[in-house]
Amino acid sequence: MSTKTVQYPSERHSPDRNSEITTMQRSWRRTTILSAVAALATAFIAMAPAAQAVPPSSSVEISPTTLLPGQTFTVSETIYNDRDFTVSYAKAAIYGSPTPITDIADLVSCTGVTELGCFQAGSSYRAPFGNLEPGGTRTAVFTLRVKDTATPGQFTLQHQFVGDNYAFEILGGPLVTIANPATNADVKVALAASGHGGLNARIDYTLTVTNDGPSAASGIRVVATYPPGLSFAGGTGCATAGTTRTLNCDVASLASGASTTAKFSLNGGLLALGSYATTVQRTASSPADPNAANDSAAKTCSALTGLIVTC
Repeated sequence: MSTKTVQYPSERHSPDRNSEITTMQRSWRRTTILSAVAALATAFIAMAPAAQAVPPSSSVEISPTTLLPGQTFTVSETIYNDRDFTVSYAKAAIYGSPTPITDIADLVSCTGVTELGCFQAGSSYRAPFGNLEPGGTRTAVFTLRVKDTATPGQFTLQHQFVGDNYAFEILGGPLVTIANPATNADVKVALAASGHGGLNARIDYTLTVTNDGPSAASGIRVVATYPPGLSFAGGTGCATAGTTRTLNCDVASLASGASTTAKFSLNGGLLALGSYATTVQRTASSPADPNAANDSAAKTCSALTGLIVTC
């Protein structure tokens, strides 16, 4: 009896199949490694502190930016030395374009500088600091007065960090307006308060409205806003605005250089306790008001029940 030998297919892969599997394994390992590296990089970036921007060589702030002839204003300039050497006799400089700053305003004073003080150099004003080391900063505040003969219009306030051995580039700053004095009225407000204790805590307020000119002002409205816990108790020159905690204080007209006052009182009651802040804000006047910096004021008073009220 003859025996047949049955041959089963070999479990071994062909050389081509082995090569394909090896390639797939290598690709999988490479993808896994790259993913891990990317994850580590992302985590490192998240943990690393954010890089701080290098300050500019010079920066300025001016207040206010709308000016009238004869008006005083300030320019604060900060310089920064990003070089790897000391800048000798470092100075902050301000210019005007297209009109030189020296043709627009006179230098009144400056602070933050050496004992020599600020000075005019050509068409600029400069604030000296002495030598400035690498990474060092200095700040000067110029006080200037607009010339009475200044022509209405606009100019760009330019600024620069300049030294005896190195000068940085001149940088452009804010746009400044010299207003026409015939069409502006600078209305400013001030607020005073006095507290009165007793069975009923009361605060009396005096609002002062002044027209710094140069033109006469009309249609002036100042809005007073008081906090919860206080109630309107009467006044002269101010009236309640509906059911809100606001008062409208109106002035029909005010000559240049003139002032007027309005008064109002607020009650806190016997159980008044804590701090109470009241604010006033000019909301309307004609002609245009060139200086928003003096359009508001505030006063805070404190009550320890109705017996003690201080402002």
